[in-house]
Amino acid sequence: MADITLSSAVRNNLNTLQQTASFMSDVQNKLATGKKVNSALDNPSNFFTASGLQSRANDLGTLLDDMGQSVQTIKAADEGITAITKLVESAKAKANQALQSQSQYERKEFAAQYNELLTQIEDVAKDSSYKGKNLLAGTGNDLRAVFNEDSTSKLDVSAVDYTDTTLSTGLNLSDLTEGKGGATAFNLSGGKTTITLTGADGSLNSSSTLSESTAISTTTTLQFVDNAASGTPTVITGTQVTAGATVQDLVNSFNAVEGVRAEFDESNGELTIYSNEDLLINDTAAASVSVALTIGAAGSVNASALTSGSTLTDSGSFKVGDTITLTDGNNYELGSFEIEATSTVDDLNNFINDFNGVSSSFSSGRISVTSDTDLTINSKRDGSNNTDFASEDFAATTNGSFSIAALADSGFATDNDINRTIGKLNNALGNLRTQASSFGTNLSIVENRQDFTKNLINTLEEGAGKLTLADTNEEGANLLALQTRQSLASTSLSFASQADQNVLRLF
Repeated sequence: MADITLSSAVRNNLNTLQQTASFMSDVQNKLATGKKVNSALDNPSNFFTASGLQSRANDLGTLLDDMGQSVQTIKAADEGITAITKLVESAKAKANQALQSQSQYERKEFAAQYNELLTQIEDVAKDSSYKGKNLLAGTGNDLRAVFNEDSTSKLDVSAVDYTDTTLSTGLNLSDLTEGKGGATAFNLSGGKTTITLTGADGSLNSSSTLSESTAISTTTTLQFVDNAASGTPTVITGTQVTAGATVQDLVNSFNAVEGVRAEFDESNGELTIYSNEDLLINDTAAASVSVALTIGAAGSVNASALTSGSTLTDSGSFKVGDTITLTDGNNYELGSFEIEATSTVDDLNNFINDFNGVSSSFSSGRISVTSDTDLTINSKRDGSNNTDFASEDFAATTNGSFSIAALADSGFATDNDINRTIGKLNNALGNLRTQASSFGTNLSIVENRQDFTKNLINTLEEGAGKLTLADTNEEGANLLALQTRQSLASTSLSFASQADQNVLRLF
């Protein structure tokens, strides 16, 4: 090719076409890549400056992703605190409900519900994690949000521990004692005998003196002797019958004996004596008494265990009109039962068994009672305590009542207990609100830095783009101009070639 000689005009046009093609290739590359600087050869200063800006933007982009995860972690903790706050408010409502009730059983139930709410609080705290990070789970869960590429700008968010409500550094709420009940039992037994008191003129009335009776003719001492005792009979009590003593005095002396009840019918002079145990009315008084009481065998009472169908009035402890009440340790009355002539042991058992937290069963003359709370069973007669409840029937009781002491009272047993719990709940609510505010502040900071970082990345990428990106409008115009130039150069080359072809005409 070196031996081929081109005219000056053709060579100039050819060089122009080659140069135009090179320019067109550059413009087309810019339009294809969108960049006017694709390598350091294009513009070293702009290329390396833009690379530095883009690298920083990429680093901040990575941090931006981490910030987004930090935001989600804080939001998860905030959602947890919101749910826990509602549960604490529910626990406070339970405490207030307990305060409005005097029933120990209801308070015991509220205490159990309160404990369940605390369990749910701990569960919510444990479930408030995001990607393995839980700001409500304490040690090892602190969060660090980094805001710049050299980690000199950062935010540390300290975790709190609500997974254990008892922690003093957390909510400081302890489970309440739910209470543990107690039990007792008492025997129901009885028997009766009837003695007819008559005088010379017929039946006696309650105001008649005993000296008018054919059975009692002078002053003597009456002794109530326990037949069941082995060996020498045990004297339970005695009363001095004076010359002026009336039938009513005798009735009163019987009624003064624990577990013994007497009723006198003036219409026929019958004195009926009820006793909870075998009893002998003895007339062996002091040695100085010469005239004996001639009541005889009729003065014996043989008691036996009552059956479920026995009427309560078969016992020396109960009389028609007596009122039996059940009260708990707060003196809250569960209910009352008035004894009628037809009231049976089953009726009493069912009455006791009818209340929440109290159960009763009857077997072999014995009523067994269990109670979830403190319980007292009282019997009242004519507005006063009935002292006919015998200690052998109602274990360790006096004044017509016996009690069950719960092995452990519930944490809501007293008003003071409830008020102390409400105070702790108020402190816990304050703690939660403060912590929610702290998390809210941290969330605001991270979200603000997240927005700032997004804008900064846009600024860096925009700056890098200004150094390297091509103006497509300008490059499009350049390409059109080069295409026009190329067309003109081709035409010019054609004209130059025609001038050389004129030589051919000579031949």
